[in-house]
Amino acid sequence: MASITVRNIPDEVHRALRVRAARHGRSTEAEIRFILEQAARPEGRRLMGAALSETWGANGLTAEETRLLEGARDRGPTTPMSFD
Repeated sequence: MASITVRNIPDEVHRALRVRAARHGRSTEAEIRFILEQAARPEGRRLMGAALSETWGANGLTAEETRLLEGARDRGPTTPMSFD
């Protein structure tokens, strides 16, 4: 896991973080990690899998079409690439 050092945090901000951490029953460091995670990965963000599912769900294949494609898939052995 990565580490980050943040310098020159104003004393009043540090105090507010300590108070907030105490209210939530966490260490100051854990509270800062929580805040950073919420900022970087907000709850309402659109995940790639959900976006793909929405796209293919609305315009996607029927179960029958999926079955036909799976049946047509080449399952034979692959030939390694040659650079000669």
